[in-house]
Amino acid sequence: MPDLPSVPITLEGSCVLHQMFRFDWEAWKKGSDGEKREVGEGAASLLVKWDKEAGDSAKNQSAVFSLIGHKGDLLFLHFRDSFTDLNQVELELAQTRLNAFLTPQHSYLSVVELGLYESSGKTYAALAEKGLTQGSPEWNAGVQEVVQRQSSAMAQRLFPSIPATKYICFYPMDRRRGEARNWYAETMAERQRMMHEHGMIGRRYADSVRQIITGSIGFDDWEWGVDLFAEDPLVFKKLIYEMRFDEVSAVYALFGQFFIGIRLQPRDLELWLRGKLTSSKSI
Repeated sequence: MPDLPSVPITLEGSCVLHQMFRFDWEAWKKGSDGEKREVGEGAASLLVKWDKEAGDSAKNQSAVFSLIGHKGDLLFLHFRDSFTDLNQVELELAQTRLNAFLTPQHSYLSVVELGLYESSGKTYAALAEKGLTQGSPEWNAGVQEVVQRQSSAMAQRLFPSIPATKYICFYPMDRRRGEARNWYAETMAERQRMMHEHGMIGRRYADSVRQIITGSIGFDDWEWGVDLFAEDPLVFKKLIYEMRFDEVSAVYALFGQFFIGIRLQPRDLELWLRGKLTSSKSI
């Protein structure tokens, strides 16, 4: 049998944009009460507008989080159908009076991604057994049939709602491409084995944390983005620490900055601008 492709089949769903801002508190303090009220009401109205546009659909949602630490003050998270829609969201936020107090600190552009390692190996082998040549119209049609079937079956995971949890943890990551080990030089079967073992750890935390993986190869500086959602932030530490001992992370993973935030409802943003949170003061 000829060599099979090394690249796994992937499914793509919602387009995702993370926007991290620093808020100019010194300029804010100098504003009048009337100006502050107008800024807060305008920002809250935009959030309500986005909520109404999403309606009952799980897709096309936005959420705002109060960031903890020096890396920023606010995180805007957007899920949309296209990059054009994400750019429109950016423009709408830029038109608010709130924008005068926001300084971009970081952003991350990606798309919800599911890697089909097991299905890829089976699909490539079946197509090769039929005598089909890689890249031929018949081969591509066979791959596309799998993509369409799996996309339909996994629509809920490809176009997820933003979990209504209190905390978010976001970080980007790469697979190692140098030094002594290179993820992309490993065989499909070996990568499949390691990813299966890696995924089993995450499944043990399924009741306490929701995970959304997005792909950013060709879109941003890292290869994947990881969003974790939970009611208790300690689960982030426990999950990620346990994964550090897994072969995929221990040998091949490179991690970017971590961002931790607390969810703000539209009505909470005006309260946040007054220096208060509605959430409890527990961890």
